[in-house]
Amino acid sequence: MSLDVRSPLYDDERISLPDEIAILSKTFNGTVCSAKGDEYAIKNNVVDLMTQEKSYTLAQSTNHWKLTASVYEDIWRVRSLSLLTGELFPIEKEKELLKKWVNPQPGLTYLDVGCSTALYARSLKKNEPECRSIALDFSTAMLEEARIKAEADEADIYLIRSDAREMPFFANTMDGVVMGGTLNELSDELKVLYECRRVLKNDGVFFMMHLIFSDSWYGRVLQSSAEWSGINFWTLKQSNELFERAGFAVEDQFTKGIVCFSKLKPV
Repeated sequence: MSLDVRSPLYDDERISLPDEIAILSKTFNGTVCSAKGDEYAIKNNVVDLMTQEKSYTLAQSTNHWKLTASVYEDIWRVRSLSLLTGELFPIEKEKELLKKWVNPQPGLTYLDVGCSTALYARSLKKNEPECRSIALDFSTAMLEEARIKAEADEADIYLIRSDAREMPFFANTMDGVVMGGTLNELSDELKVLYECRRVLKNDGVFFMMHLIFSDSWYGRVLQSSAEWSGINFWTLKQSNELFERAGFAVEDQFTKGIVCFSKLKPV
């Protein structure tokens, strides 16, 4: 069964992505196009649906670096989460919460927004091999690293390069949307949240991990120094108000230090 996405140029036009693109043990190169003739490249199983490069903050721009992609998950993410929560916080702990709250089901479709190395997309596919898992990011370097890790995990996922502010999906097509740590780096966070609400089904689930303001003075100093690069922080109340504005309600929430996990539902 192919995956139908929306043409980045023609909102009503479909582009069908063949199943073979998601079989990462086999290299897939080629192109896809809509009935209007707009054509998009596929390189090493990564579908590039970015029609033009956007402006990015310094924090976002570092995601284009191969070095950032290579150390992001195995070194930076593990160490930074443990530092920020004030205790050892292994990735396995995060994946357990993801599985519990999203509860992936056979035949359903899940989207990892701002996926970086597709930790969430890979985890969902491993938890439920019969689901469809899509990883979306604007960084080619991150998607290339995601492909390597997904192939090693034997997790066949779709890898799509696009900007989360204009996602190439039709409305109400995702059974679940997940986002891990991306919210703080967004320059148009409300627009991205609106997009997440648009593509999510009314009975779907939105799993979110993001950072909130620190209660300690030294934590605030560290956060202030990070803000110049384009990283944003909110209080828990402000975060929930942001979710509400985008059309979500908080169903469950868990905080550890300045790390917040939220289970959101459409309203």
